Amino acid sequence: QVEMIESGGGLVQAGGSLRLACSPSDRTFTNPITVGWFRQAPGKERVVVAHITYNKAYYSDAVKGRFTISKDNAENTVYLKMNSLEPEDTGVYYCYADPQVGPRRWGQGTQVTVSS
Repeated sequence: QVEMIESGGGLVQAGGSLRLACSPSDRTFTNPITVGWFRQAPGKERVVVAHITYNKAYYSDAVKGRFTISKDNAENTVYLKMNSLEPEDTGVYYCYADPQVGPRRWGQGTQVTVSS
């Protein structure tokens, strides 16, 4: 089964930046309807951060203006550039994709920790 593979997490100080990347484990998995990112803070439920659906980007209010999601079709990779990071952005970030047919694909998650 196709999984999504994330990279780019880490530890950063408040105000800093990180860029997450996500690609499918199977490079033949292309043209999903939606690709995006959820995050799960400690002790909280998983919530959507940003996604691209039919080539249009959407953001949660919590990250709007600070995060940018983009897609490189040639590399079959989706990126999440995170600027002006805040301690509240700490959590595990999960990449996902909704294919044309079949169930949602998830990644294993990458930890982002923002220190104050």
